[in-house]
Amino acid sequence: MNEQAEWRDWLTVLRTPGLGPMGLRERLCAAEGRIGQVLAQLHRHASSLDSDAQAWLRQPDEARLAADLDWLAQPGHRLLCCTDADFPPQLEGIPQPPAALFVSGDASLLLRPQLAIVGARSASAAGKSTARAFARQLAQAGFVVTSGLADGIDGAAHEAALEAGQPTIAVIGTGPDLVYPRKHRALSAQVETHGALVSEFLPGMTARADHFPRRNRIIAGLSLGTLVVEAGLQSGSLITARLAAEQGREVFAIPGSIHNPLARGCHRLIRDGARLVESAPEMIEALVPAVQALGAELAQRLERLPVANAGHDRPAMGGWRDDPEYRRLLEVLGYDPAPLDELVERTGQSAAVLSSMLLMLELEGCVEGLPGGRYQRLPGI
Repeated sequence: MNEQAEWRDWLTVLRTPGLGPMGLRERLCAAEGRIGQVLAQLHRHASSLDSDAQAWLRQPDEARLAADLDWLAQPGHRLLCCTDADFPPQLEGIPQPPAALFVSGDASLLLRPQLAIVGARSASAAGKSTARAFARQLAQAGFVVTSGLADGIDGAAHEAALEAGQPTIAVIGTGPDLVYPRKHRALSAQVETHGALVSEFLPGMTARADHFPRRNRIIAGLSLGTLVVEAGLQSGSLITARLAAEQGREVFAIPGSIHNPLARGCHRLIRDGARLVESAPEMIEALVPAVQALGAELAQRLERLPVANAGHDRPAMGGWRDDPEYRRLLEVLGYDPAPLDELVERTGQSAAVLSSMLLMLELEGCVEGLPGGRYQRLPGI
């Protein structure tokens, strides 16, 4: 099957009313991942589907499918399917994992270690400033900042990561061809150019209230941890935090004044077990075990990827070669195993910063993590 025909089969199935991601995944499993077989089975057993699904399969909207295919044909656009080798493994264990994602930008970023930063749309100036500070430090430490492109905390986090010269991922609640809110049209374009826009929703789908909890589960699922900066008691950010906790991910919250209604959601999270944090290094240090656990699987997947992905090169992680701090770390590491605390003494860097740097070197195949929290430079590097 040629690529265009396969895309058309995927889009036809994704647009089949009532199927849903779990129904599609079950059918893909039975068909050994072949979408053409799934579509053929749907046609054969159409009588078991509802009337809307039968009508669609009998006579698909060709104009709509043509528009979908036009979107996919544009440079940097990708339909990332759960059957693809580079589909993010972090999403496989979440409730109702998506069957496919529409990505505009660098899809390989979804395999990088991510931290979600979320919070109130009506955030205070202080809250947005805090979000910016955390996003900047986390991005500079090697994490991809992931959020939802919403007004307030989300937008501030994306902007700060970009200002730091680092990529950021925006998971959106509309089709990949739309921008919500409209005021973030310029920001959306920057994220697309220097990071990735990600959507579970088909092109042309406008914002709906039920889209945002679905979007939030993907934000939480992609990320090793979720930081809530400001949130009221009814904030959607609390949904993201709850989903992150249910998925076994770390939840962090920043405390605030007892007189600030936007601090109450954070205080509730802290009472419920979220980590109270006051600085980005605290978060990085807390996530070292999760980063190490994910690193090996991410490295294996990165090695299987082609150099170019849908018109976008893989992230230039090899840029560390021009960074004197990374070169110095490799020099002091040498070829004998060394524990993290010894590297702290040799370099003068904090454990949190070193853990992030070592992760990037491990993903690049330059360093190997060993039992007992030790690291070793690989031969030939």
